[in-house]
Amino acid sequence: MKTFSFLALLLFTLNWGWSETDRTRPNFILIMVDDMGYSDIGCYGGEVKTPNLDQLAKNGLRFTQFYNTAKCHTTRAELLTGNYAYSIGDNNMEHGATFGEVLRPVGYRTLISGKWHQVPLPTTRGFDRYYGLADGCSNFFNPGVKARPGEGLPGRKRSSLRRWAIEDKVIMGYTSPDKKFYHTDAFTDYAIDRLDEYKNEDNPFVLYLPYTAPHYPLHAWPKDIAKYRGKYKIGWDKIREQRFKRMNEMGIIGPNHKLTPRASKAWDDLSEEQQDAEDLKMAVYAAMIDRVDQNLGRLFAKVKELGEWDNTLIMFLTDNGACSEQPNTTPDIPPGSVESYRTVSVGWANASNTPYRKFKSTDYEGGIRTPFIAHWPGVIKPGMTNQVGHIIDVSATFRDITGAKYPKQIQGKKTKPPPGKSLLMIFKGEEREPHKEIFWRFNRANAVRQGDLKVVRAGKVWELYNLRADPTEVNNLAEQMPEKTAELSKMWEDWNEECKKRP
Repeated sequence: MKTFSFLALLLFTLNWGWSETDRTRPNFILIMVDDMGYSDIGCYGGEVKTPNLDQLAKNGLRFTQFYNTAKCHTTRAELLTGNYAYSIGDNNMEHGATFGEVLRPVGYRTLISGKWHQVPLPTTRGFDRYYGLADGCSNFFNPGVKARPGEGLPGRKRSSLRRWAIEDKVIMGYTSPDKKFYHTDAFTDYAIDRLDEYKNEDNPFVLYLPYTAPHYPLHAWPKDIAKYRGKYKIGWDKIREQRFKRMNEMGIIGPNHKLTPRASKAWDDLSEEQQDAEDLKMAVYAAMIDRVDQNLGRLFAKVKELGEWDNTLIMFLTDNGACSEQPNTTPDIPPGSVESYRTVSVGWANASNTPYRKFKSTDYEGGIRTPFIAHWPGVIKPGMTNQVGHIIDVSATFRDITGAKYPKQIQGKKTKPPPGKSLLMIFKGEEREPHKEIFWRFNRANAVRQGDLKVVRAGKVWELYNLRADPTEVNNLAEQMPEKTAELSKMWEDWNEECKKRP
């Protein structure tokens, strides 16, 4: 892989761009976790031990107002294409170009390991190599249906098989013969192996690493669970208070943030037996995040070993807020083991999204606001920004840095011009011209943000919030400002109709 020369760094620092004659390009690593709350990791106020992410944040840039789409597959479509999911085909992306299809023509080695959650395989959409879950959630220890010797049947959500893929080969119901198999470890192993495989070529790389953790089912290694067992017996009310305090001290939130009302029973209303069971759930969930961080430590060490650390832009985010869904198909088997299929409770999901309202699949801030860390030595200065960003901006950032163009056609179909805006100016420490509006849609969850104002609905009735004065959406202004509510809701309806049009 081509090393980032001092001259190239100097040129980039002076010009904030790449000259046409200098073909040196930075590497990109894009890391995404699944169903993790805004405040779970240490550098965003959580008590889960994430030293590698914390160090990345310490030496990088933390965004306090960055957005996803509140749902797995739509976030992936928008992150990959830089376009709104429903405007280009949310499951097939037939009218959008992935960043693999954008970067490969300008010389990038394109790699992906992890959860894809789109119909076409990555190897048909611009990625050279792929390993992972091409479907939605699955058992972390055994994504298949057959039990390995000495183990029980893997816990499952439904009877249908989950789609796995290794390169361009689809495996329905994948069972690794290795009893040490675990999603998070396996995805990282593959990523590291590919970096090793291509270490001597001149091409820069883009590595997309979408982990499945900590999405249900709650599965983790016993030694990781043991780190957290008993630490959550103080309950979700205390955890929310502690996180809220730390977030204020860190500057992640400010004086206008209010801790939203509890979304579940009070912790003290639970029996001792119930509290013990809830402690275990959250211990497993925390262990899953902890394991991601351990694996990122391995990945970062490999990048440094290859001499590519200073030449690599790393970004980290989550695909949606913490999840309140309850598909507990093995109620008599405690969470953690291959035989179980359990989820966290509403109370813990509420704590994970501290201080925001609601959860995954809603367009309230608890569903759509994500931690976002960007790290690029010599380019990004350590700090924090409250400038607003969205996942559609990632593809635009890749193009801005490399000079790559968004293709007008993909596989014979016209693409839609992507509305994302590059984050590069924010990375430089400058003020970027913000989006005029940002839109969200998932089933009956809809929203649009214009400046500090946001309308949102979870059904038929639109609500209006001022996110500067009321970032946790406690005070609905719809009755006080009916004209603005009508204006923004009409804007969303018009945008939604435009999304339906195909080139």
